Amino acid sequence: MEKAVNEGVHHEVRDAGRHGARTGTDGTADGTDGVWSGSWVAERLGVELVGGDRLTGLLGLALRRNPKRAHLLVSNVLGKHVPQSPSVVYGHGVELGRRVRELLGPDEARRAVVLGYAETATGLGHSVADGLGLAPYLHSTRRPVAGLAPAGGFEESHSHATSHLLLPEDPALLAGDGPLVLVDDEFSTGNTVLNTVRDLHQRYPRRRYVVVALVDMRSAADAGRLEEFAREIGARVDLVAAASGTVRLPEGVLEKGRELVARYEAESAGSESAGAGRTSAAAPSWPVAPRGGAAYRHGPAPLEGVAGMPLSGARGTARTTPTGPRPDDYRIDLRWPAGLPDGGRHGFTPSHRERLEAALPGMAARIAQALPANARRVHILGFEELMYAPLRLACELERIADAEVRYSTTTRSPVLAVDDPGYAIRTRLVFPAHDDPADGPGERYAYNVAGAGFDAVVAVVDSVADTPRLHAPDGLLAQLAAHTPQVLLAVVPSYAPEPSPAPERPSMLPEPLRGPAFSSYAPEEVGWLLQDLSDVTLEAPTEEREEAIQSGGAHYAESLPVEYQPSEQYQELFHTALEESAARIAQATGVVTETVLTERSPRPVLVSLARAGTPVGILMRRWAQHRHGLDLPHYAVSIVRGRGIDANALRWLARHHDPRDVVFVDGWTGKGAITRELAQALEEFEKSDGITGFNPEIAVLADPGSCVRTYGTREDFLIPSACLNSTVSGLISRTVLRADLVGPHDFHGAKFYRELAGTDVSVTFLDAVSARFPEITEAACAQAKELLAADRSPTWEGWAAVERISEEYGIHDVNLVKPGVGETTRVMLRRVPWKVLARAGAGSDLDHVRLLAEQRGVPVEEVDGLPYTCVGLIHPRYTRGATGADGKAVTL
Repeated sequence: MEKAVNEGVHHEVRDAGRHGARTGTDGTADGTDGVWSGSWVAERLGVELVGGDRLTGLLGLALRRNPKRAHLLVSNVLGKHVPQSPSVVYGHGVELGRRVRELLGPDEARRAVVLGYAETATGLGHSVADGLGLAPYLHSTRRPVAGLAPAGGFEESHSHATSHLLLPEDPALLAGDGPLVLVDDEFSTGNTVLNTVRDLHQRYPRRRYVVVALVDMRSAADAGRLEEFAREIGARVDLVAAASGTVRLPEGVLEKGRELVARYEAESAGSESAGAGRTSAAAPSWPVAPRGGAAYRHGPAPLEGVAGMPLSGARGTARTTPTGPRPDDYRIDLRWPAGLPDGGRHGFTPSHRERLEAALPGMAARIAQALPANARRVHILGFEELMYAPLRLACELERIADAEVRYSTTTRSPVLAVDDPGYAIRTRLVFPAHDDPADGPGERYAYNVAGAGFDAVVAVVDSVADTPRLHAPDGLLAQLAAHTPQVLLAVVPSYAPEPSPAPERPSMLPEPLRGPAFSSYAPEEVGWLLQDLSDVTLEAPTEEREEAIQSGGAHYAESLPVEYQPSEQYQELFHTALEESAARIAQATGVVTETVLTERSPRPVLVSLARAGTPVGILMRRWAQHRHGLDLPHYAVSIVRGRGIDANALRWLARHHDPRDVVFVDGWTGKGAITRELAQALEEFEKSDGITGFNPEIAVLADPGSCVRTYGTREDFLIPSACLNSTVSGLISRTVLRADLVGPHDFHGAKFYRELAGTDVSVTFLDAVSARFPEITEAACAQAKELLAADRSPTWEGWAAVERISEEYGIHDVNLVKPGVGETTRVMLRRVPWKVLARAGAGSDLDHVRLLAEQRGVPVEEVDGLPYTCVGLIHPRYTRGATGADGKAVTL
């Protein structure tokens, strides 16, 4: 991980308060009253905030009813629990965004996407995106939308409400490879960020992340965990925060905190029973000052100059009947622009931002016109995740109104209220949820609003939350009316993506699987357009599979062979073959990649045919980096003989890339069956989906069958990746297509054999070959130049040879004839072999085939004039009698 960035925020804002103490340039109180709003908790629990005056200016402390964490860091500049000047709240977010822009530089900043956390950081994330410039914005949500499939999700381990959903209207919002900027109010342990990145990196891998927070409060151990995680996923992670420090917690603080909360809540309940309503402030002691007079200073500007108002009973107790007008009379028609999202729940783009900026002056003017003429202190109260729209309205109102404007929002978070100047949460309004939440009814809260001396409160909610419960006698509006002369309501239309009219296939396909969660390859090397079937038992004995396949009872792609576990002798053969052929494979890689870059596309999208094509696709990607500095996208897809290529994978590719840039990659050709399969499948796909541009020509490392135009060589030599199965292919099985596992809208499946990690040589193979790139670069480029000028038209001589062999040996089925070293090896490892035909004089390229043949009792016949180095023949008698009890071949 890159060195964290933790400089303080330096920007100028105007005086945050009209009454009371001065404020510094960061909007926090200058501390002249000598009372820190965390001292009450610190004294009773021994909690320490280590980080200097700046940190204590930004944060106070409170206690919460949460079994996972006793204390709550209360931000004075977030605009959630503590009413604050909206320009201060917005200014902190914008300044952080500007710092991110400086960190990334203009090019990467233009490609960045900002992701904020619900509920506390939705407005902060929006503000960071504004400061960054042109970045689109998305925030997580705890409000599901019917018919909209999540693009991801994660858990916030310490929160009282943990599950986050990502519901972008445009799935491509998260699919780019630019930097992802993650914004939260505090960075305490790093668990939330780790959970987020872990989920998103598997779906949408990228090379850079920036974590943004108002305060970084991690311990040294937690900082080390993030650094280790960044190295694990191979990505750069930067951290930008307004201030940093740590929280020191004494032993037993959780238990002590619970006891303290229980005791004070009992006192609060007693206080409530003496009065009416649901406002609570335990141990009342906050003095009430005359309107406009000096008040008890206890921290940042929002509660300075608190003006009193007549309340019945003890301070913090609500009157039973609201005194304001009927609800229908105090609605403000904002005239919110049609179709403009109310926030980033489904994505907020730069064009949305432009529309909002144009509309803000008019909407703020309508709020100002609705305020009482004598209003001197006005509060804009947002609603849970709806933080940004109320914040921007408050900022604009602050600019035009002759009144002190404050801003905060309601919240789900239950926090103890203690009316003490050294405690961050002085009062608490409690009211029922009014937006029909997915987790059912429950209490909601507004903090530090009661008793703050506001002449008017403007509640801003979205239309989903404008329900009878909002207007009920115990609802939010009634609770507010008990503490302020005037309550106004502004409703922002809830934005939800328009549902698609019953599509035949889903509007959003899953993102590619990537290592290390799926495969042992690095995440940037390949994205697998497959579904993970690792938990499904698919393996069957070879003889049973062969009988089912040849009898027509099952397709070969409906099950998997038992993974071959190579002997020590066989593994030695692999390493010997790799050492001898690495340079030859490296040169073939260079030739085929140079051909692709010259003829097909200057920036091709490599799509390998899983799984034999995948190591070759990675090698081609590495060559493009080595020779040209290109970072080519690479995906692996499934193609099944007789069933075609995965159509859903093609749809995903067409949605994310220009089909004309797609280059299909395989390891080698045999008789050309897959080449023909791909051409036919693409023709059918074009007819069914109307998507054009995919080129059916495959690029291969070796083309001994003379089936394609784009190849590295036409020699039939040993490619070591053909010697093994999953242990040289990222620990991925061959692909599976079975109706009960793969639905019409699913990718084909495969398994990740994690248990074979001890024998995995996938990366060893890649590294051995790519290490030879420098020494063969000149030769490869010269050979590619010669080939580009030559006639490379396929002759299909391999297919003719297979047909001839099929008849000569009485097999009468070309599918049972597997030409070439690679295909012969597959026969020995996966099928029931009958015999091997070897070209007379074939040398070490067949050492591993001869060893496998000896182990399985398969005869090897030398044949003159064979166009391939060898040909494997599958046993043409499909009964299990085709092999003896020892698994060895029985002759016909």
